[in-house]
Amino acid sequence: GTRIGTPGFGFASNKNGHTRIPQLGRVIVQDRVEVGANCTIDRGALGDTVIGEGTKIDNLVHVGHNTVIGRHCVIAGKVGMAGSARLGDFVFVGGMAGIGDHAVIGDGARIAALSGVWGELAGGQDYGGMKARPVREWQREMLVLSKLAKDWKRTKDE
Repeated sequence: GTRIGTPGFGFASNKNGHTRIPQLGRVIVQDRVEVGANCTIDRGALGDTVIGEGTKIDNLVHVGHNTVIGRHCVIAGKVGMAGSARLGDFVFVGGMAGIGDHAVIGDGARIAALSGVWGELAGGQDYGGMKARPVREWQREMLVLSKLAKDWKRTKDE
């Protein structure tokens, strides 16, 4: 059920509607890559979509056009990557995370499940949340938010 080389999601819009932009690039899958069931890997628009050596991709993952995934990455199920994303080497992405178009993730970064990435993340760190940020910062924010919600409920009930 996996599809490799499908046309990317590219359209030019005007007052008459939408016209598909031809996707002329390729998909390059390097050595020792594993791709799970029901994945979609779009070919590039002008450049290539590249899956780096030794990368492991779980089931139900979408890789957008022109995306470059580094060597030895691990991408869990239901991850969606928009076009032109760049993942460095040894990047780990948790299940159901979303990676926005033109996002850049540095070597060795780890993205928690259900996180949203856009912009640029430095390598060698753990990230989580929507918008993904260093995991300790995200955890502190969630703790404070939980306390605020409990205090608000308590004052509301009094």
